[in-house]
Parts: sequence; structure tokens; C-alpha cells
Amino acid sequence: MTEPAGRRRRTTSTASTATRERGVRDARDAARHAADALSELIRHHLEGVSAVCRGEDGGWVVNVDVLEVARIPDTTSLLAIYEVELDPAGELVQYRRIARYRRGAQDQ
Repeated sequence: MTEPAGRRRRTTSTASTATRERGVRDARDAARHAADALSELIRHHLEGVSAVCRGEDGGWVVNVDVLEVARIPDTTSLLAIYEVELDPAGELVQYRRIARYRRGAQDQ
């Protein structure tokens, strides 16, 4: 049975609202928030998180590794590191690309 158009229930997620009210619990939670926020803004595949640390304001700074250009062989693909800043509640403050490198390149 369907409800009349004027009486439909809202289907908003209460989990995301509760998370925002609680803020970020730990580094793992900060990494998840940063990856989710960045994936909404850029259309590249996220490879993973390479660093998470507390910001000076009580927020978080997260480095996310992103595949920007896939190539064959895979060792010639171009990746980038994005620095994502979150406030204490886990909301995106800013992000920027801080490095770009070839997958097969050695660290300097």
C-alpha cells in the first residue's frame, strides 16, 4: 500500500546526521570523512589514505592518494596526493593537490 503524496516519509539518513553532531571520533573516522568528501569533488579513483594527523584547530589533516591518469603498464600511471582539511565535526574546510608522481617512481 502506498501513502498519499502529501504524507510520504522523508528518507534522509539519520546516521550521517548523528555522525556530524558527534564529530570525528578518531583518525580512522577522519580518513573516511576526508575520502568521502574528496570523492564528491573530484572524479578520480581514490587509492587510499597515506597520512592522518590532528590540525592546529582540533580538526584533521588527511593525505589521500588518487589515481589521476591510468596507463599501461600500471607502473607509468600518474598519481597525486591531496591534502584534505576537516573541521572537528568532520566537515570539509579545504583541499589541495600537494604532489603528483608516477606510480613506479621511487621516493626521494
